[in-house]
Amino acid sequence: MAANNYGPKRLVVGAHYGTKDFIVQRITAVIMAVYTLVLIVGVLAMPAFTFEHWQALFTFHVFALPVGQILATLAFLALAYHAWIGVRDIWMDYVQPVGVRLLLQVLTLLWLIGSVVYFAQILWRI
Repeated sequence: MAANNYGPKRLVVGAHYGTKDFIVQRITAVIMAVYTLVLIVGVLAMPAFTFEHWQALFTFHVFALPVGQILATLAFLALAYHAWIGVRDIWMDYVQPVGVRLLLQVLTLLWLIGSVVYFAQILWRI
């Protein structure tokens, strides 16, 4: 007799990332969209498009708190996590050999971590 593989008795397999990753990816997208709007407003409000004004867009302080750097770091972390979810799902959907998939996921994760470290090194050295 054939297995009942539909309805409430269906066999559900996989990592069950679905809902959590869907919500996290939407939240990171909102963070990036808001930060993009902040950058656009900041660029439009610049008196002149010079290096000093561009740098000030990322290094402004409010009550001695480096708000520009904190916002940029938050946006970049959101970008990295958003990219990780998307690329990981691509590897999980389209790469069938488990060893190759694991290698690609590890390389992607190392690349994203390296990008975050490089970003932080550049931004927080200003």
